[in-house]
Amino acid sequence: MHNPLPVLMLTAKDRMEDRVLGLDAGADDYLIKPFGMAELLARLRALQRRSLQIQPPQLQVGHLILDYGTSTVSIAVPSGALQNIPLTTKEFQLLEYFMQHPNQILSRDQIIGRIWQAEADFNSNVVAAQMRLLRRKLTEYGYEHLIETVYGMGYKLNADET
Repeated sequence: MHNPLPVLMLTAKDRMEDRVLGLDAGADDYLIKPFGMAELLARLRALQRRSLQIQPPQLQVGHLILDYGTSTVSIAVPSGALQNIPLTTKEFQLLEYFMQHPNQILSRDQIIGRIWQAEADFNSNVVAAQMRLLRRKLTEYGYEHLIETVYGMGYKLNADET
């Protein structure tokens, strides 16, 4: 079975035979220690660019379709057409995170770590405020119960509601 994830070998083995063995064993790239952080990051970016399987062109949960190429979210309507839902960048990222984890409870801390990382004040209500805005938009398109608050735990995308 072919694993679509790219493999970067980080090793101190610098002989030509070791490099050939590593690449023949399935590695996509081979980096010898010691190495600079800038080179490691550049190689990771290159692997990500070359691997389409890391991020599919679309993510679909029920009738919701998230398109990475156009950074849009659409609903597949009964006629087969797609109706776009206009979202801000943060709303798109938030819905993407939920669509990657349907029916799973995501805590406030998980959401902050994924969407805002170090830019958010951990005592702020940024998650609740952004959830309110996203839910308001989803409700306009008939998805008022798509994202549920699980009190004391976090939020959950109900895949059955799509």
